[in-house]
Amino acid sequence: MTDISNARQDQADNPFTVKHGRRTLANMAMRLVSPLAIIALWQIASATGLLSPRILAGPSEIVSTAGRLVASGELIKGLVVSFLRVLAGFSIALVLGILLALASGLSRVGEAIIDPPIQMLKAMPFLGLLPLFILWFGIGETPKIGLVAFGAIFPIYLTLHGGIRGIDKRLIEVGQTLELGTLSTIRHIVIPGALPSLLVGVRYGLSVSWLSLVVGEQLNASSGIGYIITYARDFLQTDVIVVCLLVYAIMGLLTDWLVRTIEAYALRWRPEVIA
Repeated sequence: MTDISNARQDQADNPFTVKHGRRTLANMAMRLVSPLAIIALWQIASATGLLSPRILAGPSEIVSTAGRLVASGELIKGLVVSFLRVLAGFSIALVLGILLALASGLSRVGEAIIDPPIQMLKAMPFLGLLPLFILWFGIGETPKIGLVAFGAIFPIYLTLHGGIRGIDKRLIEVGQTLELGTLSTIRHIVIPGALPSLLVGVRYGLSVSWLSLVVGEQLNASSGIGYIITYARDFLQTDVIVVCLLVYAIMGLLTDWLVRTIEAYALRWRPEVIA
């Protein structure tokens, strides 16, 4: 117990530790200067009338609008609907992306069959496929979820495919020596070896999912954050539009943080992740 107390005291008295902590706080403060300055200038321009509310509402008005939308329950309800759409579409993309990447990454024949169409579809602007989605699936929930899935599947497939191809062949040979079956090889060698690449694809896929949803929800939607944006656009409510865009951004950050947390836990055996 005495040794622990002495170690803590030495760390507290270490000038390098104190200096490093002050430098970290100083860097954080410096990074906040420009955003706070922009918000202050934005508020001044709005308050003095230099910036019209029809062009862009001021920060104080946006905060007030956000509080009103939360209090009325409209923003929470729209957020839940949008989140469920992203969850459904991304789940489809995750399952299909993993299956396609495994089939293509583990077999030359599978790669020859699967990879060329994937590369062709990836080159297409997926938001431009919206008219076809309307013709195929109508204007209900299906095209919105389908658009999210279509946009998210490519980063998942590409990163996992690259991760599988980057696995050391000697590990596969060890599995063959141990007479592991195909499923056991995938479980014990392929998935752990390609997991870092897959998690990168998941993070990117989630960001694309929210981007896809912004467009999909403006397609004859009767609920969701995109519906609120469309309604506010018709009435030139820039404060409501900015609030909804901030919600999209916050949800993107939260989902990215969630994947980062999973990544830190799943890859805790890697020294660079622990550090």
